[in-house]
Amino acid sequence: MASKTQNLVATKPQAHGMRLVYLATAVAALGGMLFGYDIGVISGAILFIKKEFHLSPGMEEIVVSSVLLGSLVGAAGGGLLADRLGRRRLLIAAAIVFAIGAVSAALAPGVLWLIAARLVAGASIGVASFVAPLYISEIAPVEIRGRLVAINQVALTVGIVISYAVDYAFAAAEAWRWMFALAVIPAAAFGIGLLFIPNSPRWLVTRGRLDEARDVLKLIRRSEQVEGELRDIQKSVGQQKANWSELLRPLLRSAMIVGIGLAVLQQITGINTVIYYAPTIFKFAGLSSTSMAILASVGVGIVNVIFTVVAMQLIDRVGRRPLLLVSLAGMTLSLIALGLAFALPKLSGCLGWIAVVSLMVYVGSFAVGLGPVFWLLLSEIYPLNIRGSAMSVGTVANWSANLLVAVSFLTLTHSLGKPATFWLFGGISLVAWFFAFYLVPETKGKTLEQIEAHFRSGKSARAL
Repeated sequence: MASKTQNLVATKPQAHGMRLVYLATAVAALGGMLFGYDIGVISGAILFIKKEFHLSPGMEEIVVSSVLLGSLVGAAGGGLLADRLGRRRLLIAAAIVFAIGAVSAALAPGVLWLIAARLVAGASIGVASFVAPLYISEIAPVEIRGRLVAINQVALTVGIVISYAVDYAFAAAEAWRWMFALAVIPAAAFGIGLLFIPNSPRWLVTRGRLDEARDVLKLIRRSEQVEGELRDIQKSVGQQKANWSELLRPLLRSAMIVGIGLAVLQQITGINTVIYYAPTIFKFAGLSSTSMAILASVGVGIVNVIFTVVAMQLIDRVGRRPLLLVSLAGMTLSLIALGLAFALPKLSGCLGWIAVVSLMVYVGSFAVGLGPVFWLLLSEIYPLNIRGSAMSVGTVANWSANLLVAVSFLTLTHSLGKPATFWLFGGISLVAWFFAFYLVPETKGKTLEQIEAHFRSGKSARAL
C-alpha cells in the first residue's frame, strides 16, 4: 500500500514545493499563536479572576505562573517524544491537550480547578514552544530558514495581540471565562492543519524511513537537490547514536552553553512580566481605568508584531548576531528609562507617557532580536540525532527562568520598588549583550549539517 507521503508526491508537482513549505510553516506556527494567546490572555483575565475568587497577591502569582509550571513539564518530556514519535504527531497531541485545558479553564468553578486547567494547557504549550520551530527549521531551505522560523515568533506575537483584543472586548462584562474559551478556535485549526502537512524529512531519516524522507524532499526541494541533501542528513545521523549522554560531551559543550545561556537570559531580562502584567504596569503608570489599561496593552502587542515582522525580513540578510546585539542594547536603555520614570515622585501626565513609551521601546527591541533569534538558534545549533532532546533542555531552562520571573515580579516591585526592579532587568540585559557578543555564533547561510559539523569538530561557537 502506498504511504501518505508517496500519494502526495504523485499528486503534487515539484514546482509547488515552496508552497508546501510555506503552508507547513503557517500550520506549525499556529502552535506559536497558541503560545502567545495563552501568555497574553491571563494579563486581562487576572484582573477579574482575582476579584471573583478574592485572590491574595501570592495566589494571583500562582494563577498566572501555573501555566509556566505546566510548560516546564511539557518541555521536559517533549524532547524525548519529539525524537521518538516525531514532530508532527507530537504537535497534534499538543493541540488536543491545549483545547482540553482551555475548556477546563473556562468552566473552572474555583481557583484550584483553574490552576489545574492552566497546568494542562501549559504542558501543551511547553511542547509546541520548541517543537514548532524545530519542525519549521528542519523543512526550511537554508537561504530562508531564519525567516521561516521567525514566522513562528510572528504568530506568537499575533496570538498575544488577539488575546489582548479579546480581553478588551470582554472587559466591560468581566467575562474572563470567554477569554479562555475562545482559545479552542486556534487550537482546532492547529490540530486539523497538522493532518495535511508532511513529516520532517530529517526526523524520518533518524527512524530509518529513507524512502519516505526522499518523498518529502521531492515535495519541498528542487529535484537536483534531493539526493545531495538526503546524503548530508544520513551522514549527520550516522555520526553518533542518539542518547542523553551526548549532551554532556565536550565537543558539544559550547553549543549547550549558548543554548541554555540564551534560554535563561531571554526570560530574566523580564520580557514576559510585561506580557503577563502589562495592564497592571499601565495602571502603575497612571491609567486608572481597567479597560484603558487593557487597551494600552493591545498597543504593546501591536508593537511586538510589527518589530517581529521587521526581524523576519532582516534575519537572513543581516544575520542573527547583529539583530541580537542591537536588540539587547535597546532593551538595556529602555529599561533604564522605564526605571527612571517610575523613580520620579509623581508618575502622571507626561511622566506616565514616558513610562508607556519606554515600555513600547523595550518590547520593540526584544521583538526585533532576542525574541525570534533565540528560538531560531536553538533549532539550528544541535546535532540532528539529539536535536529534540537538546532543544528540550534549552526550553526547560527557558520556562524555568520564565516561571522564576513571573512568580517574583510582584514581590520584587513590593520589596525593591518599581524603579529598582526595572533597573535589575536592565542590568541583566547588559550582561546578556556581553554574553551574545563573546559567545553567540553567526549561523546565517549555513546548512544545519554544516553547523553540526562545526560543533562536532570541537571549535568554539564564535568561530562558526
